[in-house]
Amino acid sequence: MDSYEQDRGRLLTSTRPMPDFEVVGSQGPWLHCAGRTRIFDGSSGLLCANVGQSSRKVHARVEQQFFQYSFGGAAVVRPHIQMELMNRLCHAVGRPDDSVALTTCGTLGVEVAVSLARNITRVRNGKQRGDILTSTLSYHGNSALTLALAGNHARRPRPEDAFGLGPAFPAPYPPTHAHEERDCDASCADEIATEIDNRGAENVAAVLIEPVNGSTGGAFVPPDGYLRRVSEICRERDVLALHDEVLTGMYRTGTPLASQHWEGCEPDMVILSKGLGAGYTSVGAVLVSPTIAPWLRHEDADPLPAMGTMATHPLTAAACLGVLDELERIDVTAFTARGERLGAALKELRGVGPVKDVRGLGFLYGVEVAPGQLWPVMKAAEERGVFFYPFTGAGEPRSEGLVVAPPLISTDADIRFLIAAVSDALASVG
Repeated sequence: MDSYEQDRGRLLTSTRPMPDFEVVGSQGPWLHCAGRTRIFDGSSGLLCANVGQSSRKVHARVEQQFFQYSFGGAAVVRPHIQMELMNRLCHAVGRPDDSVALTTCGTLGVEVAVSLARNITRVRNGKQRGDILTSTLSYHGNSALTLALAGNHARRPRPEDAFGLGPAFPAPYPPTHAHEERDCDASCADEIATEIDNRGAENVAAVLIEPVNGSTGGAFVPPDGYLRRVSEICRERDVLALHDEVLTGMYRTGTPLASQHWEGCEPDMVILSKGLGAGYTSVGAVLVSPTIAPWLRHEDADPLPAMGTMATHPLTAAACLGVLDELERIDVTAFTARGERLGAALKELRGVGPVKDVRGLGFLYGVEVAPGQLWPVMKAAEERGVFFYPFTGAGEPRSEGLVVAPPLISTDADIRFLIAAVSDALASVG
C-alpha cells in the first residue's frame, strides 16, 4: 500500500502532517529507525515522554499488575493500586494533603476540574453561575468545551459553535498584550480583577491558567509576581485559582510543578497529565487542596462528575507508578544544572539564522523563528538527527518555532548532541 493509500483514511489535526519515522526500537530519548539510523527526541514526543522510552521500571510495574488483574473498576475491586498512586503523586509534587480525582486524559482532567470548581463555589458561596475565566493565549484541552473556553487561535471553534464562551483576559506576554512604554509585569493581573468585577464575583467560579505557557505560544514565562497577584485577586473575591499543569507538571520546567518557581501562588487545584503518564498511558489527575475538598462532600453538593470507565484503570495506575519510580531516580542537582546549561546554550542562539527569540525554563523552551522558516528548520534538524515539535499561533503575524523539551532523563552527552544539532540546523537555514 503506497503512502497516499495509507494517509487517505487518516483524519489529521493539521493540513501539514508531521513527519513520521519507521521506528524499529527505542531507548531512553532515542528512537531507532529502519536502516540503522537513530533520531533524538527533542520534544519528548508530544511533550509527554518525560522519562524516555522502554523503561524497565514501567514495564515491571505493568507486568506485575497484568497478572494480578488487568481491569477492575474502583467501584468493584478495592482500589489499592490507585490509592498508592494518588498518595505517591501528592507527595511527589509537594501537595501531600490534597484529594485526587483520576481521569483518562488532560482534557477530561480540565473538564472535571471545572465541574468541581462550580460545585465547590455553589455550596460554599451560593454562586448560581460558574463562569471560568481563561487567557487569550491558552490551551486547556481538545473537547468542544475546553476549546471554546481557551485562547488557542488555531483550534478555537467558529464563534457560532463556541457556546458563547471565550477567553476573558489578556495573557501577560507581548504577542497578545503589548505595551508601548513597558514590558508586561505583575500589574497585568489586574485585568483579571476587572473582568471578575465586571461579571460580578458571584458569577465567577474560577480562573484557569497555565503557570508557564505551553505549546500555544511557545514556553512564555510569566512576569515575576504575576501568579502571586492572580492568587491574591482570586482569594479576595472568593474565586478559585486553577492551574493547568498538563504540560508543565512533573518536573518539565525543572520543579515538580511550574508554579513552584515563585512564592505565594499555590493554587486551589492542579491538573496533571502528560508527564504523569509519560507516553506510556493516557491519564489525567486533578489535585484539590484540603481547604476546599471538604465542600465536595457537603450534604448540599452535587454528585461528583463522571470521570470515565477507564479513569481508575489498574494498568494505568501501574504505569504511572513506574513513571514515578523513574522520576525518583533522577539526581535533582545534576538535572537542574543540565536544564540551566540547556537554557543558556539555547539563549545564545538569539539572532542566529532565523531565530527571533528564545524563552522557557528547565527542560521546556520555545525557539521562535522568522515567519515561513519553521518547516525548513525542522527539516534541517531532522537531517542532523533531532526531531522537534512545532508551535504556532500567537500574535500577528502568527509566531512559529520549535518546542525544545527533551526527556528529563537525557544525559549531558544527549544535551550536547541536541544543542549542536539545533545550532547547526538554524545556521544552515539562516
